[in-house]
Amino acid sequence: MLDGHLLLGWLTFTIIVHLICLPGPSTAYFGLTGDEPLSILPLNSQPDERTGKAHYKLCDRLKLEKKQRRMCRRDPGVAETLIEAISMSALECQYQFRFERWNCTLEGRYRSHILKRGFKETAFLFAISSAGLTHAMAKACSAGRMERCTCDEAPDLENRKAWQWGGCGDNLKYSNKFVKDFLGKRSNKDLRARIDTHNTNVGMKVIKAGVETTCKCHGVSGSCTVQTCWRQLAPFHEIGKQLKQRYETSVKVASSTNEATGEAEISQSRSQGQPPPPGPRPDPIPRTTDLLHIEDSPSFCRPSKYSAGTSARKCYKDKNCEAICCGRGHNTQSRVVTRPCQCQVRWCCYVECKQCTQREEVYTCKG
Repeated sequence: MLDGHLLLGWLTFTIIVHLICLPGPSTAYFGLTGDEPLSILPLNSQPDERTGKAHYKLCDRLKLEKKQRRMCRRDPGVAETLIEAISMSALECQYQFRFERWNCTLEGRYRSHILKRGFKETAFLFAISSAGLTHAMAKACSAGRMERCTCDEAPDLENRKAWQWGGCGDNLKYSNKFVKDFLGKRSNKDLRARIDTHNTNVGMKVIKAGVETTCKCHGVSGSCTVQTCWRQLAPFHEIGKQLKQRYETSVKVASSTNEATGEAEISQSRSQGQPPPPGPRPDPIPRTTDLLHIEDSPSFCRPSKYSAGTSARKCYKDKNCEAICCGRGHNTQSRVVTRPCQCQVRWCCYVECKQCTQREEVYTCKG
């Protein structure tokens, strides 16, 4: 149940996605929406790459399009921020789907086939990618890792007379502008392009909605006569949780024509033979915060071009074995494990633990 957190604990590598520019005018993709296999590269740079224009090499490894490469090179902090954004997005995706049939398998051929379709999973990949980039850039600004931005300089808080602006707020304003410029304007000539743009924007909106005001009190004996406040983004794990909820309620859409303007627009899709609901707008336009998809997802039960299936997948009895194993049943294996237990802090300064042995059962899906 803690697989995702354990992964974050021992991971000493970062995931760098080799990016490409998919066909279409003024189209830019980034993060998990690239179309080439993932590569695992060391997080730390070599000593001779830490000075001068070492970030140029990182930008070139990412295989960005011309405009993206130019934006990457003009600030030494951008390249590492892009890498961090990709790693955050990948790990959060895998954590949120750890109990699902589709467990955010990011191996190249599976991911590339999913990105060619308009599934709910595709929608999530677009949203988590843009959210990861927005979050990582805003944090990089406030951490002082960027040359072109710093702390949030626009407090715009309520009750400003009672608050003294201080701390170092996450610079969401700069981050949003950077992400929009970095991804560029996409062609809206077809439904799929508009859906991709919409889902990308959902990721950015969830980040904005999660901004919180953090305050610190100042005064004699903790009287809090003056407050120092700054704006802070929600933890990225919370962002991933909210996007997963939007994935669960993703709206299937189709293209329709507005009778008043004659222009094409996105409307909620209906099943074949289903009558339109009553009212002046039979096909309501989905909300701007909804994730959208245009195709029903496969079951992901058996091996296909979209996933490796669920055979031999670990599951949790009475929790998700029935769903993940697709009714095929599961195998039970008993094993003995040894873990630290009854830990105590000793003066000074170390932790002393006993080693406890216990037997546990592991459940895996039958083939």
